[in-house]
Amino acid sequence: MTLAFVSAAVVRLGASDAVVMLRYEQGFIKIIVVSAAIIISMYYFDLYDSSILRSRPENLTRLIQVLGTVCVFLAILYYLYPPLELGRGVFAIGASLVGITLLLWRRLFVAINSQSDLAERTLLFGDGPLAVPLMREIERRPELGLRIVSQIVLPNNEVTQTNSESEPEGRPLTAADEDLFRAVRTYRVNRILVAFGDRRGKLPVEHLLTLKSRGVRIQDGTDVYESITGKVPIESLRLGWLLFSSGFCISRFLLIYKRVTSVLISILGLLVSLPLVPLVALAIKLTSEGPIFYRQKRVGRNGTVFECYKFRTMYADAEADSGPTWASDDDPRVTTVGRLLRMSRLDEIPQLWNVLRGDMSFVGPRPERPEFVERLSQVISHYHLRHIVRPGITGWAQIRYGYGSSVKDAKEKIQYDLFYIKNMSYGLDLLIVFETIKTIVLGRGAR
Repeated sequence: MTLAFVSAAVVRLGASDAVVMLRYEQGFIKIIVVSAAIIISMYYFDLYDSSILRSRPENLTRLIQVLGTVCVFLAILYYLYPPLELGRGVFAIGASLVGITLLLWRRLFVAINSQSDLAERTLLFGDGPLAVPLMREIERRPELGLRIVSQIVLPNNEVTQTNSESEPEGRPLTAADEDLFRAVRTYRVNRILVAFGDRRGKLPVEHLLTLKSRGVRIQDGTDVYESITGKVPIESLRLGWLLFSSGFCISRFLLIYKRVTSVLISILGLLVSLPLVPLVALAIKLTSEGPIFYRQKRVGRNGTVFECYKFRTMYADAEADSGPTWASDDDPRVTTVGRLLRMSRLDEIPQLWNVLRGDMSFVGPRPERPEFVERLSQVISHYHLRHIVRPGITGWAQIRYGYGSSVKDAKEKIQYDLFYIKNMSYGLDLLIVFETIKTIVLGRGAR
């Protein structure tokens, strides 16, 4: 993008005048500002999402939206601070070049990425519960550069093979030692993904080490699935893996950092939102009977129950007859003002008080109600592990999956929660904050 605008300056002004503009008139700074605005807009319009990338019409539509948004943003910026203004001629030519080069660059990427011969030839070793979902994810994501050429299971089990080219005829492959080596030679395997449900006494470690010494990459299927999907697969989760994995090691310094950061964000958030509180309170009071604030028991760190505060978005005594119930789309219990508050996330403002008190962190698993925790702990394995850290206003599961309204949704979200706890870091928290802002701006996932 920077090169596109530099080229536009040369085309519009000529080489000598372009050098003067770039060197002495803050030209590079102006171009960097425009490029950064385009990159941020592309991020918020999901143009770094591979599913969008594979759709040409969607890619073109969103790119046009990006350029339109950037024009509006820059118009406001130039009005507020004119010295940053990039010449209209340079901007028009540069924006055109950016649009054309981005489309061509992405089409080139898709064309190259769709060539199966360029992908790493991958062998799936095992038929555990993770094998099918892992294979499905790899086939659904060609941009990963992986291609499943075959699957080998243990002796006395049927073999499932996935191959995009003709398979050699013969008896089905088994996990016998000579057949493992033969499979690697036959399919020219670059990588082996191990996907056993229980490895004790079954994994031919010596032979896998031999293949590894010959340049074949050996990987745990669980780690690969986690890196692809951003969640931990609880169906094939082993306590030994939880114990000896590199994650789930939360340093004291990280906890202190999270606490200090959460306190600062909550203080800043409360100060910034203070002018909105009377307006929101008045809107709630005028449109429905009942209190302005809603208090609800939630489960926090180490299973501690605390009272979570929110602006009331439902009618008073909405659960008097039904009892604790998950919210759903077009929930009749939600008031008109409450729906707007949920869409804008303004109903979450009082939770900043919970963060300040220490009940919650700004980033973490969503706090659940005790009634649901008791029910979900009985049907979802390892559910209690989400309570080893403070719950959060926003979190990895909230931005990756959205709102859950069933046991199935809760089972899916716990996988994201475990991923967050396992990989908790400063960078991941920062990414979640960026994605949360994006979710609020685009109004996604509210109920």
